[in-house]
Amino acid sequence: MNLFDIILLAIALAMDCFSVSIVSGVIERGVKSHSLRMAFLFGLFQALMPLLGWMGISYLAEYLAAVDHWIAFGLLAFIGGKMIKDALGPEEDMHFNPRKLSTQLLLAVATSIDALAIGISFACTGYSRLSQLSLPLAIIGLVSFLFSIIGFQLGRRFGKKISRRMKPELLGGLILIGIGVKILITHLAE
Repeated sequence: MNLFDIILLAIALAMDCFSVSIVSGVIERGVKSHSLRMAFLFGLFQALMPLLGWMGISYLAEYLAAVDHWIAFGLLAFIGGKMIKDALGPEEDMHFNPRKLSTQLLLAVATSIDALAIGISFACTGYSRLSQLSLPLAIIGLVSFLFSIIGFQLGRRFGKKISRRMKPELLGGLILIGIGVKILITHLAE
């Protein structure tokens, strides 16, 4: 893979982080302190998952590659369903909080599970040493970090208009479920 291909790959992987960050920015319009931690976690997990895929290109990696899309779909559907339930319930029952570390970790894992396959493809395309992976993984992590920051800022900026028309948690839940369905369809179509 050349540098241009790696950058395109990083952008494709970062799109889920971007979408989730927009939703978080809409929900947490006035708060931006947690956006750096969320962006860091998204970048870290987007870079870590291909590394794990590359390291585990054994029987376990083949097993995970067969079900990673179901795991990502399940996590995103669970989080999205909870957000929709919270949005449709009484205001005091709302529990989805993108500021919580546990929520951010779950979102970071859920949006990066499909990146395991990228690590497997790295191993199959000639990346045989860890030193060869350092640049691609750094680019993937950095692009995901930047897209998350930009997405959060866009959500903060335009969140007021969106939240007047629709509950942000409802929109966020639908988006997360949509991302999960997209991951599932993409992998099942292969």
